[in-house]
Amino acid sequence: MIQRLFTIGALILSSFLAQAQIGIVQVKPVGSRTWGYAGIDGKMIIPAEYDKTYPFSSNGLAITYNTKDRQHHFIDAKNKVLNTEEPKFKIKEVFGFGVKGFQDELIPVQVGSKWGYMNTFGKMAVPAVYDDANDFDGGFAAVKKGAQFLVIDTKGAETAIASPALDVRDFSEGLAPIRATDKKFGFINTKGEMVIPAQFESVGYFVNGIAWAKTFDKKVGYIDKTGKWIIEAQFDVGKEFDAKSGLALVRTGDQWFYVNAKGTPLKVTDTESWGNFSEGLAEGKKGVLKGFYDTKGVWVIQPQFEDVRDFHNGYAAAKLNGKWGLIDKTGKWKMEPQFEQIKDVVLIKK
Repeated sequence: MIQRLFTIGALILSSFLAQAQIGIVQVKPVGSRTWGYAGIDGKMIIPAEYDKTYPFSSNGLAITYNTKDRQHHFIDAKNKVLNTEEPKFKIKEVFGFGVKGFQDELIPVQVGSKWGYMNTFGKMAVPAVYDDANDFDGGFAAVKKGAQFLVIDTKGAETAIASPALDVRDFSEGLAPIRATDKKFGFINTKGEMVIPAQFESVGYFVNGIAWAKTFDKKVGYIDKTGKWIIEAQFDVGKEFDAKSGLALVRTGDQWFYVNAKGTPLKVTDTESWGNFSEGLAEGKKGVLKGFYDTKGVWVIQPQFEDVRDFHNGYAAAKLNGKWGLIDKTGKWKMEPQFEQIKDVVLIKK
């Protein structure tokens, strides 16, 4: 009886959480030069009036930019602009990674020539005193003050990183890549301690306790959080593991395939291109059309689209007849193709 009540309670909670969130996506209407936001059904939530838009954070705030005033703004899902303590600020957009938005309720902003962190109320929770600042993850971020790298928490408390460095990157699962003065990469923990010595040419981020690392003979393998090889360096290219599928895309010579955490290969031969797994599915291609296959290499969404993006929060952007819409994991249209461009679905609080 207790188990039954627990199960019913869990279902009710799950239903409540699902109802407490809505899906929202950046869209560019056909013939428009500007961006806005739409719901999963394709109906516009925020008019296409911004030169640049960025994904909403889970807390319900997004960054927008207009060239008219050359200023970034934060808006909510009703298009209301957040009043900020600092009226003039810039955000950091990392090439290839975009902007994460608010992480741990904070986002790095540049005020003048210095960086600090603004909270979701528009206040400077951490003063702009740094020469560089990374995104928060798990309550910690790496910053640079002068020539010194530091780790800070969400209250701005600083811990010096003892090892001299050229660069320190974002934290992931409590560890951050660090590039030493000899240009070798290792990892530090949130106390600023070097826990994996700098010995690699380059490294990735930890996912499920595993990160790729590249040796100086140009081979990629995978290490655990102690720096021990769990898959010996043997690949020419290696991507990060997908948290759900437990698979990573690798390449040896001209052959692409996947490996699990034990190094067991999965070779998908019925495709002409290989994408990273995202939410259990990977993008593939036959001829000029794209679709998705599962962790067994079986097509679950047959190649039928002109282009696709990875799955995010249960939906993937797909292009047909020159227009973009959204499909679910069965390949069914949830948003009919109607936009010139589209980004990924995020979930925000109602």
